[in-house]
Amino acid sequence: MSEPMVNPETGAEVYADDRAYVFHSWSAQAQIKPIPVAGAQGSYFWDYDGKKYLDFSCQLVFTNIGHQHPKVVKAIQEQAAVLTTIAPQHANIARNEAAKRIVELAGANFQKVFFTNAGADAVENAIRLARQHTGKSKILSTYRSYHGNTGASIAATGDPRRFPNEYANGHVHFWGPYLYRSSFWASNEAEECQRALEHLEQTIIFEGPKTIAAILLESIPGTAGILVPPKGYLDGVRALCDKYEILWIADEVMAGFGRAGKWFAFQHSNSVPDLIVFAKGVTSGYVPLGGVIIPPHIAKTFDDRVFPGGLTYSGHPLACATAVATIDAMKEEGIVENAARIGENILGPGLRALALKHDVIGDVRGVGVFWGLDIVSNRATRAPMAPYGGTSPEMNELVAACRKNGLMPFPNFNRLHMTPPCNISEADAKLGLELLDKSLAEIGKYYTN
Repeated sequence: MSEPMVNPETGAEVYADDRAYVFHSWSAQAQIKPIPVAGAQGSYFWDYDGKKYLDFSCQLVFTNIGHQHPKVVKAIQEQAAVLTTIAPQHANIARNEAAKRIVELAGANFQKVFFTNAGADAVENAIRLARQHTGKSKILSTYRSYHGNTGASIAATGDPRRFPNEYANGHVHFWGPYLYRSSFWASNEAEECQRALEHLEQTIIFEGPKTIAAILLESIPGTAGILVPPKGYLDGVRALCDKYEILWIADEVMAGFGRAGKWFAFQHSNSVPDLIVFAKGVTSGYVPLGGVIIPPHIAKTFDDRVFPGGLTYSGHPLACATAVATIDAMKEEGIVENAARIGENILGPGLRALALKHDVIGDVRGVGVFWGLDIVSNRATRAPMAPYGGTSPEMNELVAACRKNGLMPFPNFNRLHMTPPCNISEADAKLGLELLDKSLAEIGKYYTN
């Protein structure tokens, strides 16, 4: 591993320029203190003071092959020397090769890939495909979910491309399964699964099946808490979609490309969705890329009918070459298998052991390198350490303790998500648990009996 660059003066300058010129997303601008990052490699990144962080956040859960993977960096350099960019109406080798690999991973049900720049616009276009294909408008999705931050741009457009896309409405939410905080008074996973599916079917009936184009689901809801669905739930969703002639869109933006110990998280079920949305791990975030994987019967709808969507950088050759190199490296190095093994042998057992030691851990759930902890102030009442939709001094203190101890987790509300790279070593996975153990000890005082 490269030695961290130590240059506090440069770090101070980077921080000052950031605060002066950069407007950050999802933030009150005066209340944030971004870390000036000097470099990164493998499962670590570091600041200009030389402080290293074991990256159990994968930034925003996207560096699935870790930082600065040499094979992927080399592929980016080589593609830049050949064809850095080209408009999407032209064919290019990088896009073809990326599409071939992605379709192969998705399985025999799929045929083509529509490339986007990220996950949000991939979701937008999956919804567009579903509505155009079915002629129906409503989209059902769960309350605890995140699918991206777009939706108004096409409504603001002033040319005819807006006309077939003026539907930023028609979204209906329902409750997905989450046994620890069940909306269905369930006491076990089987009950939670059955009652969640019954609730979904009633939602379909009362919204009107003939008005519903698709059910959009994160195969494993990520930012919402890494809510691994109970066995049979996705199969039940597939059955309901077939019964009522509704498409199932699997949002694999965060859960896909090895994160859940499979190429796609839906592959933990026995069923296959109609459309698959991907991004993040497909390039490990090295160059932005997303897309929608499309089956033949939906692709055929647009053989002689214009698909009313497109992006300037769709299928960008630099991004597609990155995807090819990422997928090839994951195959060659057994990275998906490593993620499954780390989850089963180290993270799962280790996090459950920490729950026995620290009362503030109310629930542990996950698979592969995709784990979530509910942090509570009381196990009996399951009172969250921070309110839904917000944070708290206690959670801020926990995150600060993790950072002080050299661990970078992915926090959200009262949850701490442990999402290291898919190729993390056993030693670093164990170290992450040790650092978390040390950090949790610092907030035990906030637990109330």
